[in-house]
Amino acid sequence: MRRKTRSFLSTCFRYIVLILVGILMFYPMLWMFGASLKENNNEIFATINFIPKHPSLQAYVKGWTASGFNFGVFMLNTYKVVIPKVIGTVISSVLTAYGFSRFEFIGKKAMFALMMSTLFLPQVVLNVPQFLLFTSWGWVDTYKPLIVPTFFAGEAYFVFMLTQFMRSVSREMEEAAEIDGCNSLKRLLYVVVPVVKPAVVSCALFQFMWSSNDFQGPLIYVNTTAKYTASLGLRIIADTETGFEWNQVLALSVITIIPTLIVFFAAQDQFVEGIAAGGVKG
Repeated sequence: MRRKTRSFLSTCFRYIVLILVGILMFYPMLWMFGASLKENNNEIFATINFIPKHPSLQAYVKGWTASGFNFGVFMLNTYKVVIPKVIGTVISSVLTAYGFSRFEFIGKKAMFALMMSTLFLPQVVLNVPQFLLFTSWGWVDTYKPLIVPTFFAGEAYFVFMLTQFMRSVSREMEEAAEIDGCNSLKRLLYVVVPVVKPAVVSCALFQFMWSSNDFQGPLIYVNTTAKYTASLGLRIIADTETGFEWNQVLALSVITIIPTLIVFFAAQDQFVEGIAAGGVKG
């Protein structure tokens, strides 16, 4: 009985701690939503309480056109960039990782080491040479600098992660598929990818979230206001010189993160499975 009591108390304590930590982590998002329903800046900053005195959706209505543009245009522009980036990242990373994990070729180790070394380069170091390169190609004020590199395995982190997963896939299954007449591409599609699907989903989800929140990339390469993404659209509203209403900024921030939340919860099972599998492989 004492053991059962101790086990019960221990379980209760763990759940209480997890609930408290969960509330602490979720509260900023809850506060953001509550603040978007408040009437003015004074009410927002008067207290940390997220419950508005007189809830109103006016911030959503006014904020939608506060920049002089329909915010829906900025949202559409965001996913003109995000969706191709996710597709390009998944396709190129899977193909490159399969090459590193399954084939032997001259310079393989040196190329893999060179790829891994790019992980240590901060993006700020690459901004100037990349900008000069894309300017010489006439790609500035287009989405090409943001999208095209992802189709050439430009994300070394995802290539490395998928390579590690693919190395754990049994070669016997591929050999059996080869005997049945499958070439390398068919073995990748029908044998390897289904096994590493959680890792592929994790890559797609990470890229979706990072691209949706990207501010620096569009800021550097996009000049025309009508081509701005949502992150730049929010920056227009938050004009520190003329002053702005925080409830409108927060309302549009809520709208901006809703697609990301939907995608995350839709892919949650695969994402958690991929993270857990990665932790076990260690």
